[in-house]
Amino acid sequence: MRIISVVPSITELLYELHLGDEVVGITKFCIHPDQWFRSKTRIGGPKKLNLPLIRQLKPDLIFANKEENIREEIEECETFCRVYVSDVADYQDSLEMIRKTGTLTERQAEANQVISDIEKEFAALSRQEISLKSAVYLIWKDPLMTIGGDTFINDMMHLAGYHNIFGSSKRYPVLAAEELANARPEILMLSSEPYPFAEKHVPYFRKLLPESQILLVDGEMFTWYGSRMRMAPKYFLELRKEWR
Repeated sequence: MRIISVVPSITELLYELHLGDEVVGITKFCIHPDQWFRSKTRIGGPKKLNLPLIRQLKPDLIFANKEENIREEIEECETFCRVYVSDVADYQDSLEMIRKTGTLTERQAEANQVISDIEKEFAALSRQEISLKSAVYLIWKDPLMTIGGDTFINDMMHLAGYHNIFGSSKRYPVLAAEELANARPEILMLSSEPYPFAEKHVPYFRKLLPESQILLVDGEMFTWYGSRMRMAPKYFLELRKEWR
């Protein structure tokens, strides 16, 4: 079987399922694992695929995602190859995606082990009783963008111990600076991706939200559905230690 992944988090999952020989193409944003990033053929980005190159690789199966990929590009891929388009909006969706990926690649045992590991880690996280902190999670700077309640990030926020102030919104709403200031979250979360928020951005938000705690957070832990979820609960616990 010749496999292409056009979703970074699924690429890492395929590695964990021991599909090194089968995977022939990945995106330029598939940075995990590093050895694949350095050695596998790169077929563009999730939202700008190199379709002629994908054809040349003659894949039997392509892994895509409803949100991360462009519909028209995936539909073109479907004209010459089988495509599995996942749709992950919460924790349970992610487990089902892993299970389906294991079935499609004949790696059911490996997929079940990944699922078991994830469930074990999140069960341990849930045993730590806390009061949810009100929070805003920013994914973009200009314009300011946050996340709504129908997203995977929202579900991870809740499991991590946060109440998403904009959880009643859909998808990825744009915020005016005044709207963010008026929200007055206990915690403002500045994600490392897709926009690379860093320490240099903190002073602006500290002035805008003088009473909020500002945390720079690892976006992969909140957005990468798949095998990386095994690492997320321990990261969430470490993040809580920074709460004040």
